[in-house]
Amino acid sequence: MTKPGLLRHLAVIIYDFLLLVALLFLATALLLPFNGGKAFSHQQVFYFLYLLAVSFFFYGWFWTHGGQTLGLRAWKIKVLNDKYELVNWRQACIRFTVSLFSWGLLGLGFLWILVDKNQRSWHDIASKTGLFLESTDK
Repeated sequence: MTKPGLLRHLAVIIYDFLLLVALLFLATALLLPFNGGKAFSHQQVFYFLYLLAVSFFFYGWFWTHGGQTLGLRAWKIKVLNDKYELVNWRQACIRFTVSLFSWGLLGLGFLWILVDKNQRSWHDIASKTGLFLESTDK
């Protein structure tokens, strides 16, 4: 199966990021009444963990149910494991966690696809998954 290049990766990231931001706004709106309608402070660790969980379930559900977020679908890419099957929740968790680490290091884990001979990012390697272009022959 063919691997997408860096530009497609970035396009998917931007597309999905915009969808995730909208979802996080909705998730916050649902939680605001429980905080007296006031903004959450950085001292309220629960809020941060809540948004992290919402983000994980956003990506994890799409990856484990069809292998595509909306951004991946738009660019005709799938997340599959090394056997070209849908990822399981364990792999989704590893992929999500390592991708956060990759972003924390200024995106170095994502840029790793330019160095790796199999065009894998750090989260691809750690979770034994990867991005693959959908086959056009049906």
